Amino acid sequence: MALILNIDTSTTVCSVALADAGKIIAVKENDEGLNHSALLGSFIDDMLREKQLDAHQLDAIAVSMGPGSYTGLRIGVSMAKGLCFGAGKPLIAVPTLQALALAVSTKQNEDALYCPMLDARRMEVYTAFFDRENRPITETKAEIIDEHSFAELLEKHKIYFFGNGSDKIRKVITSPNACFIENIKTSACHIVRLSEQQFQQRQFADTAYFEPLYLKDFIATTPKKKIL
Repeated sequence: MALILNIDTSTTVCSVALADAGKIIAVKENDEGLNHSALLGSFIDDMLREKQLDAHQLDAIAVSMGPGSYTGLRIGVSMAKGLCFGAGKPLIAVPTLQALALAVSTKQNEDALYCPMLDARRMEVYTAFFDRENRPITETKAEIIDEHSFAELLEKHKIYFFGNGSDKIRKVITSPNACFIENIKTSACHIVRLSEQQFQQRQFADTAYFEPLYLKDFIATTPKKKIL
């Protein structure tokens, strides 16, 4: 059993959860846009102060490792690494999609496939498929969605689609085996169960060399000039 600080900044949600032996004892989160750099540090400081703790009393720091927002992931992972180095604690990296799938499959408790989708712009999503036991049955990848997406799986399985990218497939898929769950967002609360499991199994990331799962390279864009 462990006292773990969990961090998720993989999407527009900036979220921190403190868990003791896999039970959430404090949460702070905000979903007002990509302002993680301004919020994350204060969320953590306030949470630890309210619980009369400091980072040295934690057993580990867990972070949602992606895929997701390039900038968001960098902020979350950088903060987690800094805490680990400063307090001498191990780093736990939790796959974002697997944590999201577990949050849904636990509630649905149905023998189906679970497909979390995170927005990757245009008609592209970050996605993977998981079974009822939260075992991955496909690789995590960036997929361009069209009317033929996942046709073979939909012929054989009931599939739950959810996450902030799932509206893209809702618009083009008509299979009766496609089910959609709304308002499922990323959260540090979702990674708590997996971070506790990984701690017990001593599955720690290499703090010095760990990098988030970006899937796609960051592409900087130049704002268009305004025409006066």
